[in-house]
Amino acid sequence: MTTVGIATGAGGGVGAACARRLADRVDVLLLADRNEAAAAEIAKDLSGYGERAVLEPVGVDVTDPEDLARLARRVGETGALRAVAHAESVAPEEGDWRRIVEVDLVGTVLLAEALRPLAGAGTAFVYCASVSPLIAHIEPDPTVAAVLDEPMDEGFVDRIRDAIGPAVEDPAWAYPWATYGVQRFARAEAVRLGPVGARVCSVSPGAIDTPQTRMEAERHESVRQLIRSTPLGRTGRYEEVAAVVAFLLSDEAGFVSGVDLVVDGGLLAAVDGT
Repeated sequence: MTTVGIATGAGGGVGAACARRLADRVDVLLLADRNEAAAAEIAKDLSGYGERAVLEPVGVDVTDPEDLARLARRVGETGALRAVAHAESVAPEEGDWRRIVEVDLVGTVLLAEALRPLAGAGTAFVYCASVSPLIAHIEPDPTVAAVLDEPMDEGFVDRIRDAIGPAVEDPAWAYPWATYGVQRFARAEAVRLGPVGARVCSVSPGAIDTPQTRMEAERHESVRQLIRSTPLGRTGRYEEVAAVVAFLLSDEAGFVSGVDLVVDGGLLAAVDGT
C-alpha cells in the first residue's frame, strides 16, 4: 500500500522543515500551504536530494472546508495516510485576533475532521502549538473550557471572545488561547483515534529564530527577556522543532500519544522556577 504524508504550512518555516524530514518516510508527500507557489518551491528544492517520496504541492487554506475535503480526497485516491505534520499557523505579529483563532485553532480542528476518516493503525498526527499558554499559565474555568472544546459550533470565535473577555482581542493574548486550544484538542483527539490504532500529539515550540521573532525582539523588551531567559542561551531552529515532530510521527514513538512535547531550550523550566 502506498503511504501518504501531509505537511501543512510547507511553504516555509517549521512546515518546510517538517516536509524535509518526512520526504524519506512516505511514498507520497503532500506539501500543503495557502501559498501553493511557495510549497512548489520547497518541493522543487527537495526533489534534488533523491528522497523516497513523490512530492506534490497542494494549495490549501485550512479554514476552508472545501479545500480540506479536496486534500482528504487526494489522500484517499493515493494510498494510506501515514503521517500528518500540521504547522500552518498565524503568529501574533501576522494577523488580528480573529484570524489567529480561526487559523490556529479552528483550522486545526477542521483539518482533523477532514482527515479523521482516513486514520488507521499506524497513522500519526502532530499539531504545532506553542509554549506561550504554558508560560501564561492558562487554566480556564469550566465555562470557558466548555466553549473552547466546541470550536465547530456556529459563532465560535465570538463565543470564545465573550467567554474570555475583551482581552482576547489582543493578538498577543489570542495566540496563547488558540494554541492552548490546540493542545487540549490534541489530547481529546488522541482518545478518539486510539481505538483505530492512530496516535495524536502536539508540539509546543518556544522562541524560534523566525523573521517574526527577530522583529518582535527588536520592538519589545519582553521578547528579548524571554530569549535571555532560555537556559540554552539562544533561539531554536526550525530544524530542531521538525526533528521532534519527525520522532513523534515515527514508529519509534509508537506508544506516545495524547501528550504535548515542549521544544523551548528550557524556557518553561526557567520561568516556572523563578
